[in-house]
Amino acid sequence: MKNDIKPDTWIWVIVQNPGTNEQFLGQLDEKTSVSFIPAFYKKEDAQQCLLNLTTERGAKYEAQAIFFDELVTDAAQNKFMIFLLNADGKILKKVKP
Repeated sequence: MKNDIKPDTWIWVIVQNPGTNEQFLGQLDEKTSVSFIPAFYKKEDAQQCLLNLTTERGAKYEAQAIFFDELVTDAAQNKFMIFLLNADGKILKKVKP
């Protein structure tokens, strides 16, 4: 996988139910039926974009930082792609782990 993001780069993701039974917030691209984890370069972008993501009613969500290589490993194990998004939800980069 050719990638210009270094493994030790901090990336922001949305965590569902932080602290108890937490997991990354996954999404489904309905046009392509691809499951992906939205990721962001900035915490503020993650927080702003959360308003546009599909979430479960009553669940708690929090932006948390993770090393890029850890996210890639987890995404691969769960058969998710990683979409790096901006604050408006525009796809900046797609990463297939």
